[in-house]
Amino acid sequence: MKHLLAAAAISAAFITPAIAQDVPDLEGREVVIVTENAYPPLQFVDPSSGDAIGWEYDAMEIIAERLNINVVYENISWDAMIPAVSDAQYDLGMTGITIREDRAELVDFSESYMVSQMRMLVRADEERFDTAAGFAADEDLLLGTQAGITPFYVGVYDVLDGNEANPRIVLLETIPAAVQALLSDDVDMVLSDSAGGEAYVNANPDRLKMVGEPLGTEEFGFIFPKGSDLVEPFNAAIASMRADGTLDMLDQRWFVEYSLGE
Repeated sequence: MKHLLAAAAISAAFITPAIAQDVPDLEGREVVIVTENAYPPLQFVDPSSGDAIGWEYDAMEIIAERLNINVVYENISWDAMIPAVSDAQYDLGMTGITIREDRAELVDFSESYMVSQMRMLVRADEERFDTAAGFAADEDLLLGTQAGITPFYVGVYDVLDGNEANPRIVLLETIPAAVQALLSDDVDMVLSDSAGGEAYVNANPDRLKMVGEPLGTEEFGFIFPKGSDLVEPFNAAIASMRADGTLDMLDQRWFVEYSLGE
């Protein structure tokens, strides 16, 4: 209980009669949500308990309370998530998904629930570079990231030459795998959004740090099949959580109070 409160208690604390009137009642509708469980602190498997936890899980519990829906969770890999939601295999996808025009051609996005900046994550003793230009200038340095995520597409253009086949790019299956490669000296820098990067630094303050200026800003949203009637209710719930400070509360818990491995 040091860092994590029961989701039901959170929901009760942040729902009021006024808010309840501002969001629709979906009358217990089942909503099947697919996620990756590999993007701390948004959603991941707790190393101590084996439970799936994170910012997005807590947010979804609160949304479920406010909209009166029953949530069922499924798991899928990141590279299969957008196609699967686009094909309406699931009602909603969540894993810190950046709102982008190309993706919006395949799925509908909710309103943004979080803004993050892309950063360079390095080992704590790194002194060879502290800027994107410095990294690019040293041809011996390797960049690790997960293929298909926004930090890759944007960050590679900012740090290297935008060529996915560049031999200095090491593509890993997940961001946790990329961070492990960084800790193992297999790569020299990992592109991450600030949300995930801060979680890894907080969990490994003696081993990791973030350097350089932000490489760009991204907004996260939930994804739905095109034309889904869930978009507007979820937007209303997100708006209510922004208005009453719930989003700020979740940020405080997961980006300040919680540490991976505790």
